[in-house]
Amino acid sequence: MADNIRETVRNLFSDHLGKKGHRKTPERFAILDEIYTQGGHFDIESLYVHMKNKKYRVSRATLYNTIELLLECGLVTKHQFGKNQAQFERAYAYKQHDHLICQDCSFVHEFCDPRIQQIKKTTEEFLEFEITSHALNFFGRCTKLATTGKCDHMQQSLKRKS
Repeated sequence: MADNIRETVRNLFSDHLGKKGHRKTPERFAILDEIYTQGGHFDIESLYVHMKNKKYRVSRATLYNTIELLLECGLVTKHQFGKNQAQFERAYAYKQHDHLICQDCSFVHEFCDPRIQQIKKTTEEFLEFEITSHALNFFGRCTKLATTGKCDHMQQSLKRKS
C-alpha cells in the first residue's frame, strides 16, 4: 500500500473513531492496514485466518466490530454476491469497477468498462438525475470449468485456505 494512502486512511479512520467516541486501538489499525495491504475481496473469516497466520492477536468480535466502523466511515465496501457470506473490499482511492462472479467456483473478477460510465452519464442527462454510485454484478460460469471440469480460480482458492 502506498504510504500516502496508508496515512490518509489511518487519519480518516482515526477522525471517525474520535467523532464517534470509539477507542483507537492497535488492533483496529492493524485490521485497516491488512485490508489495504492485501487488496481484493475478502470475507471476515478469511481475514481472521490470514491475520492469525501472521500472528496478530485479533478476535472475530473485534474484526466484526471494526468492519462495521470501516463501513460507517466509507473505507470498506460490502458486497453480497449471491451467497450467505458477505464479501468486503477497500473503498478509499479504489477506482469504480464492476464484477463478474462465477456461480461454480465463487471467483470474483473485477472489470472496468468505460461504456458503463457513458451509460451513467447519458442516463443522468436524459432523466435529469444525479447518480451518486452504482453496483453492477454479472453472475455466470467460468468457461474453462464448464468445458474442462478444471478451474484455475478454484485451485488458487484452495491453496489460499490451506
